[in-house]
Amino acid sequence: MAEKGHRWRRLDNTAKNFPVIANEGMSQVFRISAVMKEEVQPELLQKALEDILPHIREFRVKLRRGLFWYYFEENDRIPQVQRESTYPCRYLDPHGSQRFLFRVTYFKCRINLEVFHALTDGLGCARFLRSLVARYLELVKEEPGVWMPEDEEKPDEQIFETVDSYLENYREMEHRSYSSKPAFRMEGHFLPLGSGQVLHGYLKVAEVKAVAKKHGVTVTKYLASALLWSIWQEYLDGKADRRPVVLNIPINLRAFFQSDTMANFFAVSSIGWLFRDSDMTFDQLVQKISRQMDRKITKERLEESISYNVSNEKKWYLRIIPLVIKRLALGFIFSLKDRAYTMTLSNIGPIRMDPEFAKFADDVERFQVMIGVSRKQPCKCSVCAYGDEMTVTFTSVFADSRIQRRFFRKMKEDGIAVRLEGNELSGARKRDNYPRIRRVWVIQKGGEKRATRMAKKVGHTGEHVAKGLWDYLRGKENWKEELRRRFHV
Repeated sequence: MAEKGHRWRRLDNTAKNFPVIANEGMSQVFRISAVMKEEVQPELLQKALEDILPHIREFRVKLRRGLFWYYFEENDRIPQVQRESTYPCRYLDPHGSQRFLFRVTYFKCRINLEVFHALTDGLGCARFLRSLVARYLELVKEEPGVWMPEDEEKPDEQIFETVDSYLENYREMEHRSYSSKPAFRMEGHFLPLGSGQVLHGYLKVAEVKAVAKKHGVTVTKYLASALLWSIWQEYLDGKADRRPVVLNIPINLRAFFQSDTMANFFAVSSIGWLFRDSDMTFDQLVQKISRQMDRKITKERLEESISYNVSNEKKWYLRIIPLVIKRLALGFIFSLKDRAYTMTLSNIGPIRMDPEFAKFADDVERFQVMIGVSRKQPCKCSVCAYGDEMTVTFTSVFADSRIQRRFFRKMKEDGIAVRLEGNELSGARKRDNYPRIRRVWVIQKGGEKRATRMAKKVGHTGEHVAKGLWDYLRGKENWKEELRRRFHV
């Protein structure tokens, strides 16, 4: 953390990558939402944000470009709360929104916090949102400000740590090289640029735990296995393939190392399976994935990951390379790593109100987590829990919901009751909790024409275009439905 009075600070080890690869088509933005039991009062939400922001330095910054790296500079402006009117996880322009790297929106009973990943990770975002919700409920109920520091004359008081825990836990050691072998990639019809579908599945925590226990594994292992199984069954018809199906799973490093930082502090682990045997059962897959996660997700392996990432940052000949060249190199490296997994599964675990605000717990119905997607990363899955309910959320730029529905069908087959909710592109029956968006506006670098061209495509290659046209001629495709989805008619 920068000392008091300093107006700038470095990005943490992981954060340095996100400004380099982020753009309109790949936002690197994620969202955590709190669904209240009563409709949100925007003026009180604005007041709550203005009350807590001066005391959380991590979020009170703007992104600046240096000669060798990006850096954060303190931002003294006041962010504005807005009604949600676009698709979730849209690109956060560092030069817009008063130059803040987050946005707070609302819609009906839902409070949304969207964050650029360079700022923090899911745990840091959840802490900020809990503080915002707590202060908002204090104002709604006209109760004394328990959250606010006693001495309001110290607006620069830092409530949460912002240290770079990667550097604090770094030690020089040998590490393995990371594979960039291509994994199986899902394909389908893309929605226009800037749009995306959201589908929530609401499950009972007790039922999910009971099924996981029956298989002798944790909840995350069970969900990862169910997702891999769903991809194999839906896209590969349960047959063998030469490419493995791989999940990119973020790991909260705070659970392994002593840290309470608000900055990024996570690692990723690639968990997957090369399906060679078409006779494999789901229980067999669960056991194989369980052993793989036990082997890969250990403190020793995570220390190797920290060592690998930080050691690259410390190399003097890499540090002196100008940022413009780093952008090109890191973009290429990211594309190599990106092809090594099929999709992302992120489970941030249970979200709880802080003890001093336990009295407000009943005023919050649930929390939701969703991750921004792109053509290169077309579908992602995120999980969180609140109280006795678990929320599994799929975000996707595909026009269909094949993998989502296959996954939730697997949940039902295992005896887990599922309730579905989504936006208008998801096809879910319950979708009135999202704004109805009639047109996608993209104004940067001819984005509108690019979105139209994208909407007309039926696949990644000419082969898939031809296949899509052939399916249409044979009457296998509902072309009117495709047009409705793509152009939001």
